[in-house]
Amino acid sequence: MKDALIFLIDTFTRLYLLILLLRFWLPMVRANFRNPVAQGVLRYTSPAVVPVRRFIPAIGKLDTATVLVALAIQVAATILILLIVRGPVVFDAFGSAFPTIVFAALVDLASMSVMMFIVAIALRVILGFFGRYLGPLSDLLNDLTEPLLRPMRKILPPLGVVDLSAYLVFILLIALNMVLADLRPAI
Repeated sequence: MKDALIFLIDTFTRLYLLILLLRFWLPMVRANFRNPVAQGVLRYTSPAVVPVRRFIPAIGKLDTATVLVALAIQVAATILILLIVRGPVVFDAFGSAFPTIVFAALVDLASMSVMMFIVAIALRVILGFFGRYLGPLSDLLNDLTEPLLRPMRKILPPLGVVDLSAYLVFILLIALNMVLADLRPAI
C-alpha cells in the first residue's frame, strides 16, 4: 500500500512539476506563446503561479513565482513521502533536515529541467528522422531546443542531412545530469 501511494504522489507531482518547468523555460527560450501547447501550459499552471506572482515579481526573464511554486511543491512532496516511509519520526529531525530537503528539491528541479531538454531533443531527432510534423507539438519542440542546438551548429556544422549538434548537446546534457545526481544529498 505504501509503495503504491508513494508512486502516485511521485508521479503526479513530477507531472505537474514538468508543466511548471515548461512554464519557466518557455519564456527563457523565447517560445511562441500563441502555440496551443504553450497556452495549455499557462492554463494548467496559472492557478498556482498567478497568486504568488502578486507578491513575488519576475526578475527580468526569470519567473521567480514559478520557481518558488515548483520548489514548494517539490519540498512538500518530499516531506510527504518521508512521512509515509519513516512515519512521524521524521519531524524529530525536521528542523535540521529542512535545508537539506530544500537543496535536494532544487537539485531535483534542475535535474528534471535537464531531462526535459534531453527528451525534447530526442523527440525532435526522432520526428526529424521520420519526417513527421505534429503541428504545435513539433513547433514547441523546435522552440524549446533550438537555443541549445544553434550554438553547437557553429562548432559542429551539419553533415548533409545529419545534424550532429543534437547528439553533442544530448551527450552534454546527460553528463550535466550525472553531475547533478552527484550533487543531490541523501535524505
